[in-house]
Amino acid sequence: MNKGNILQGPMGLGLMVVSAIVALAAFGYAFMDLSSVGHRSFNTTSQIPWGQPIATYLYFALASSGLGMIAALSLVFGFKQFLPIAKRAIFLSFVILIAGMAVLAMELGYVFRMLWVIPLNMQIQSAMFWMGVFYVADLIFLLWKFQKMEGQEWDSKTSKQIGIASFLAVLLASGNLALIFGMMSMRPFWFDGLMPIYFYLTAVASGLAAVVFFTYFAYGFNRAAMPERTRAMFEGPMPKLFAAVLGGTVLFIAVRAVTGVYTNNPEISVVWREFLFASPVYQASLWLGIVAPFVIMMIAGLRSNPSMQVLVSIAVFAGLFAERYFFVVGGQVVPLFRGTWEWGLIQYTPSMTEWALTIMGSAMLFALYAAGERFLNLSDMPAEPAPEGATAAA
Repeated sequence: MNKGNILQGPMGLGLMVVSAIVALAAFGYAFMDLSSVGHRSFNTTSQIPWGQPIATYLYFALASSGLGMIAALSLVFGFKQFLPIAKRAIFLSFVILIAGMAVLAMELGYVFRMLWVIPLNMQIQSAMFWMGVFYVADLIFLLWKFQKMEGQEWDSKTSKQIGIASFLAVLLASGNLALIFGMMSMRPFWFDGLMPIYFYLTAVASGLAAVVFFTYFAYGFNRAAMPERTRAMFEGPMPKLFAAVLGGTVLFIAVRAVTGVYTNNPEISVVWREFLFASPVYQASLWLGIVAPFVIMMIAGLRSNPSMQVLVSIAVFAGLFAERYFFVVGGQVVPLFRGTWEWGLIQYTPSMTEWALTIMGSAMLFALYAAGERFLNLSDMPAEPAPEGATAAA
């Protein structure tokens, strides 16, 4: 175990207990409300059937996928400088996906029905069915890969094969999730063949924010307490990768925004003009949560600063959560069954129960993460290979 990791002591235990209590309280509130009045406890309707719980699931699922892609940099593609975060990224990917699935299960209504209805009905022409298949496969491979890491099998043939399978499952799961939205021609705001690329980019951005924040958190936001190789990674390749991914994210959002505002399809332009850009929350999340972090990470003197790295990770957390929310809701605010002359957008505000599910998932994530830091060595990494010629010289 690493002595600099503060979550392996009393603080980790406290975080685990407090987070578990918050998660149980939020679950209890949401469960009682859903049990008594069902989906009426949500502010969703037949016109806007997907609300904040779906946005929360989307946020967690893509963050999990992004972490899986980041882990693949070292475990699949051989970028050894990212090995110090590989094990933590795999574990975070697993627990974040579990938290997201818990939120989705509560949103579906009768929680246990999906365990037998979805697999037994075999709706193989449904993108949602395959999303479930690929994310379950992703969970299995993540757990299997983590088990190999726990057994110090970093470079065995089986471990490498599992790493490749896990990476492919991540690509298929998040890409298929993108197609659920991207194939909906009746929802022009979502309808886009490039949606998987947008999801991949923002997934990696979410994953980088998560691994930066939680790694710093484990060491008390003190980079000096980190192992030497981890510290070197945060001083060099990590902030550069973060800057590049944020740049791609800003570019993709900008292209979507310009196309959306100036398109001759009114069902797209009205969403950008009268829903997204008209919202102070969206404006703040875009400029402070995505654009400003990109600018900070582009400045060499700032991107290597530990405080700036933590600040950027928190800002990206908030910015991309808002991006997911406005993406999900924005695709539904234009009425489907009215004449094009009726420009009134459908109004939606999350209910207390919907907020409770978001809090439940977030607290569940922190509880599981604290347990992992306390009982597992998430900072573990394979020994650094000796320099070439060292053995011969010896």
